[in-house]
Amino acid sequence: MSYRDKEYKTMLLSFEDPGIAIVQFNRPKAFNAVNDTFLDEIWEITVALEEDPEVRCLIYTGNTQAFAAGADLKAVVNFNAFEARNYLDKVHRAIFAVEDNQKPVITAVNGLALGGGLEIVLASDIRIVADNATLGLPEISLGIFPGAGATQRMPRNTSICLAKQYIFTGDFFDANTALNMGLINMVVPADEVMDQAKKMARKLSRKGPLALRAAKQSVNNSMNMDIKSGCRFEQTSWSMLFSSEDQKEGMGAFLESRKAEFKGK
Repeated sequence: MSYRDKEYKTMLLSFEDPGIAIVQFNRPKAFNAVNDTFLDEIWEITVALEEDPEVRCLIYTGNTQAFAAGADLKAVVNFNAFEARNYLDKVHRAIFAVEDNQKPVITAVNGLALGGGLEIVLASDIRIVADNATLGLPEISLGIFPGAGATQRMPRNTSICLAKQYIFTGDFFDANTALNMGLINMVVPADEVMDQAKKMARKLSRKGPLALRAAKQSVNNSMNMDIKSGCRFEQTSWSMLFSSEDQKEGMGAFLESRKAEFKGK
């Protein structure tokens, strides 16, 4: 059975032209809280979408009340240390599948994006957030701290002092605060979040897939490499694109004053 035809317990999967996949978290009664099934399904779907040649861009979203409200505490409260570590293995597998996906990933956020929900947002490429959304990393109030990468990604997205402030206090913050911190791309009215996400996805889906993949990897590497190593990686990736049909099409279309039609080859 194709992943497209499978019925998932915690996800709804749909597709729109041109090459847009929409993954909607679907645990509304639990505010889309993250449990084992959620982690397995988001990983399975994300990997399948990366391998699907018809998909050019991914959108992850929740519902009007919540993008995702973090870990399902009932599922984790009685963990011992080894069970907690194994749980985070699944968490990181899912988060890195989103972050490292060769295709652009957009998060369309309404309602609550807390804990692991916000950490999924931090792993995405383009972040579009409703003006009435609430974000935060409240784990410190539970006697733990964020364990799905926020201690690493938050300082890389904002500043180390702001990361410490919100991780240490667990305070919630609104969309405009997140925008001013550089944590998200745009704030829009709640009823326009998906429209804006799809508009962005259509724009990205018409770009060259090979160039997008290389650009995403180069930018992601900049967070972990020294500048010279990063520039050498960029140089190699940029040069390799000159062996592609997309590069010939893109430059040819520009010189001929026509619209490029990229094929990912």
